[in-house]
Amino acid sequence: MTDNTQTTIFENDPDSSTYEHKQSLDQLQDQFAKFGLTVNQCKVYIFLGKYGSKTAPEVCRSLKLPRTETYHLLTTLQNKGIVSATFQHPIKFSAIPLSNAIKSMVNTEKERIRKLEKQEEEVTKLWNTIPNYHNEPDLAKEDKFQMMQGENQIYGKINDMIINAKKEFQIIGNEKDFLKFYHANFLEPLDKSDIELQILTNSSSRTLYVFDEIDRTNVKKIPSTINGAICFVIKDNEEILFFMKNSESGKENISAMWTNSDAMIYSKKLLFDLLWSKSKAIPI
Repeated sequence: MTDNTQTTIFENDPDSSTYEHKQSLDQLQDQFAKFGLTVNQCKVYIFLGKYGSKTAPEVCRSLKLPRTETYHLLTTLQNKGIVSATFQHPIKFSAIPLSNAIKSMVNTEKERIRKLEKQEEEVTKLWNTIPNYHNEPDLAKEDKFQMMQGENQIYGKINDMIINAKKEFQIIGNEKDFLKFYHANFLEPLDKSDIELQILTNSSSRTLYVFDEIDRTNVKKIPSTINGAICFVIKDNEEILFFMKNSESGKENISAMWTNSDAMIYSKKLLFDLLWSKSKAIPI
């Protein structure tokens, strides 16, 4: 079978012999996206890793990608340190072993963060060289809101709310939401703090391990009749972040809104307190 007609694991035809791998492939691409790889960058790396060394034209034909884009993708992956090339002609490209690729991407991200941290002082100095051109007094609190898209932005905001919580913190979400919260390390610092914590979830027995470090008296299971799409967090009755589209909608569609609106917080707090009163404690 030639490369022109080769069937790859990226085929979407249900009758394809490789279709059984589609779910694992989709999940793998989601994981690679967390390291900053685009969909097509993922495809190229996975293809080279699973099918061996290939020339650029072979990659282009097998993945049905435009020729110019293929060369750009291969160059980008080389710059990221996860694809290597030979000196022979024609040039062949290979994926470096997965463990090495992950280390390379993690180290790159760490270096980027270190550079950003070093730039904080410089940015602050530049900011302060420009005078303020308003004299607005800080009177009554203004209701504000912020729309957020994507896990990084949303989870960063939740982490900020947790760090600054002084009195109480309420969370409601479904099983997938709390699995994501668990892997984002949100729950551990909450349990170690002195704030009053309340958690409502529909998590099944197979995922209750996410609450192992949490005082179980702070966790209740919501009735099965409640819509699993509800997910929000309330901090000190001062801020709320609620998901417009949560984990059920897929990572690429996840979105949320943060607000300090008293009316919005009050209505969500009423809902939370009502569900808390109707929910059952989770056995230890």
